[in-house]
Amino acid sequence: MARNEELFEAVLKGKRKDVAALVQTEIDAGTNVESILMESMVPAMAEIGDRFSRNEAYVPEMLIAARAMQAGLDLLDPLLQEAGHKPIGKVAIGTVKGDLHDIGKNLVAMMLKGAGFEVMDLGVDCDVDKYKEAVGNGAQCVMLSALLTTTMPYMKEVVAGLEGSGAKVLIGGAPVTQDYANEIGADGYSDDANTAVHAAKAILGIAA
Repeated sequence: MARNEELFEAVLKGKRKDVAALVQTEIDAGTNVESILMESMVPAMAEIGDRFSRNEAYVPEMLIAARAMQAGLDLLDPLLQEAGHKPIGKVAIGTVKGDLHDIGKNLVAMMLKGAGFEVMDLGVDCDVDKYKEAVGNGAQCVMLSALLTTTMPYMKEVVAGLEGSGAKVLIGGAPVTQDYANEIGADGYSDDANTAVHAAKAILGIAA
């Protein structure tokens, strides 16, 4: 049960204006900002992700929930930073070199933020150096996305380039499989946004 059931439902149903208004009301009332996030908003994103896994919700519902979540995060982020809030982990995500398809990548990034991660969104067409730079800036996990079979091989170059860096590598995208992840030496694989969150937690040893 969420601490603020109304806020939980607003995120779940993708009501951006309601989420912003409810978060502002909580802030004005002096509610602990971390509890607003972790006890009402994050559980709502976990619920929409679980519904997606059970085929009870679909990509559009996940997108509007994630955007509603972001409306609340825009208000909370500065206050969380002031309060010294620590994210559960720091990840970097981007589509690999040659691939400009970012819808899936964007959804995964929003779901990760909704789960409490700090997310470095590297954008599209990312080369090895861009991922290395992200690791240098503290990314514990690097997430590679590819929608085209022609760009998949570049994932192998990124995995090789990050060897010894200490960062974990998680791959995903329409043509990507667990077998391919095993073949190129990636640390993990995900086939949708919700399992990407669980996979990132698993490879970083974060409790589900």
